[in-house]
Amino acid sequence: MNIALLGPPGAGKGTQAQRICHEFNLAHLSSGDVLRAEKMAGTPQGLRIRDFIDKGMLVPDDLMIQLMLEKILALPGGFVLDGFPRTVPQARALTDLLHDALRPLSLVLNFVVNPRVLSHRFEGRRICPVCLSVYHVDSMPPRVAGVCDNDGHELLIREDDRPEVVRQRIELYQTSTGPLIAYYAQLGILKTIDAGGSVDDVSVVVLDKIRRHFAQS
Repeated sequence: MNIALLGPPGAGKGTQAQRICHEFNLAHLSSGDVLRAEKMAGTPQGLRIRDFIDKGMLVPDDLMIQLMLEKILALPGGFVLDGFPRTVPQARALTDLLHDALRPLSLVLNFVVNPRVLSHRFEGRRICPVCLSVYHVDSMPPRVAGVCDNDGHELLIREDDRPEVVRQRIELYQTSTGPLIAYYAQLGILKTIDAGGSVDDVSVVVLDKIRRHFAQS
């Protein structure tokens, strides 16, 4: 069972990916986590990545493909891709890799959210700088305000969650997503999710669609 999640920044892909992985015993691979880890490591690739992330720009396809395909090949079993691919060239490279490895994508879920809902989600989002756990002051608050449940570190607002950067990220996503959605629709593995509701309500829909899809496969 290999699944990819598409959707704009703030659509809830990371949260839903974790729930999918728990339900079906899959590995979660987040492109955002991969990029931020490279950035924090200070490698030559990380320094290059930093300039794109901090400005809300997409990382170039060649670099993104190289990083993600290496991580995917290292996964031992089924997986959920969160935030990758984001362009048609990335999708084609992924299709070729998984075809050669006899591990094709089984399902692509496209998360759709009203822009005003996205803005609210970004305003309240907080992240732990150590374990990278993500919280929201309203919908997913930590047990102690401003402190990570896992390690007690102070929660931060990500640099790429600043309002001006968020607007840039959403605009870039909307520009690139049309052809990407059409690509997976042609392959017959795309399903749309209304991700504007609560985390639990969206989870019910997501898990139900996954079960129905694989029951019919």
